[in-house]
Amino acid sequence: MTTGSEGSLKAPTRHPLGQDSPGFYDETALFGELERVFDICHGCRRCVSLCGAFPTLFDLVDASSTMEVDGINKKDYWKVVADCFLCDLCFLTKCPYVPPHEWNVDFPHLMQRAKAIQFKKGEVKTRDRILTSTDTLGKLAGIPGVSGIINGINRNSLTRKLLDKTLGIHPDAVLPQYHTDTLKKRQAKRSSSTATGQEAGKTTGKVALFTSCYGNYNEPQIGEDLIRVFEHNDIQVKLVENSVCCGMPRLELGDLAAVARARAANIKILATLVDQGWDIITPLPSCTLMFKQELPLMFPHDPAVIKVQQAMFDPFEYLMLRHKAGKFNTGFKTPLGKISYHVACHQRVQRIGMKTRETLALIPDTEVLAIQRCSGHDGTYTFKSESHERAIKICKPVVKRVRKNQADYYTSDCAMAGHHIAAGLADGSQPLHPVSLLRKAYGI
Repeated sequence: MTTGSEGSLKAPTRHPLGQDSPGFYDETALFGELERVFDICHGCRRCVSLCGAFPTLFDLVDASSTMEVDGINKKDYWKVVADCFLCDLCFLTKCPYVPPHEWNVDFPHLMQRAKAIQFKKGEVKTRDRILTSTDTLGKLAGIPGVSGIINGINRNSLTRKLLDKTLGIHPDAVLPQYHTDTLKKRQAKRSSSTATGQEAGKTTGKVALFTSCYGNYNEPQIGEDLIRVFEHNDIQVKLVENSVCCGMPRLELGDLAAVARARAANIKILATLVDQGWDIITPLPSCTLMFKQELPLMFPHDPAVIKVQQAMFDPFEYLMLRHKAGKFNTGFKTPLGKISYHVACHQRVQRIGMKTRETLALIPDTEVLAIQRCSGHDGTYTFKSESHERAIKICKPVVKRVRKNQADYYTSDCAMAGHHIAAGLADGSQPLHPVSLLRKAYGI
């Protein structure tokens, strides 16, 4: 193989997913492309440390009779697909063969296509359908009395062994806690904010918070802290009403029809809010990325999708834009000492820089130590019996860094990654979300 004429010095070009194009669901064509891309990856191996997909591929190659991709049983290609959790880091940080290089490698999109074909064939476990039905699970847990039952089941060693045997949910995986008193219910009880919401730079000072399933049902405290921090910075905040799941869990499952339905429901609401002068934020990097990148790559010709994309911000990106325009409150009351900060993959690939670190570093007598390694959580990957041990292994370098730092706090913009790190530490400590740290520093 020789390097293509385009080279790899130009900025990567991301082509649309192309789920509606002829041949997208052609399995024979898929396997041809898998073999082509796998052969390129085998000859390079730069991404071996990113996730489980590449070690799985390279182990298959090394164990084959030819020690090349052509020696792999094609049925084993699905093992590589199963270990890819679509973080996009290979495309954006490692691969030298992404477009405009003539080899045109987009490993995450190829894995997404494979997952979509697999889903369309019905080759998806009941467990995975359940775990990715985040809205349904949250609403069920929201019924008075039900959340306590679900949380009890999730904490009980006997029922967890039963879940392992019947559904394939690993007994040691830390499952999310559910709250009957959701973020939306909590906000409905609050009095109106006095924030005036002045424009600053690219920001309007008026924010509509897309709560996300996780932020509403599982950790509403993060949303509460975010709202208090934003209001302390004179930013108006209101919750997006009647929204559904952003679609990221179903995207990772390969259920593109469900993603399209979620887009139809959410984009109409969000685009209307943008027209009314509201910026949009979410408390989770995955949800933010869904609207910033994944939906625009699936529906590039939908003007409403692009409108929402342009009004969507990471919370700390938003605060730093305000800071640049002189509208960020730096009246901190409490120093935080040393913070071990895990940089979530779905935030890294937004290409905004480490805005969370920049924000926390403004707090006096506070040192922020960034860890740019995948935690291995990936929403549902660590829950699965067949992949939990690999998820823990991927997280070990992060856990090692947290231990070495001996910080006062450890944190991640991805709350689930934070809990995964806590499971690896196994010392009884718990993470504190960056926005909760910011509220603590303000003393509000």
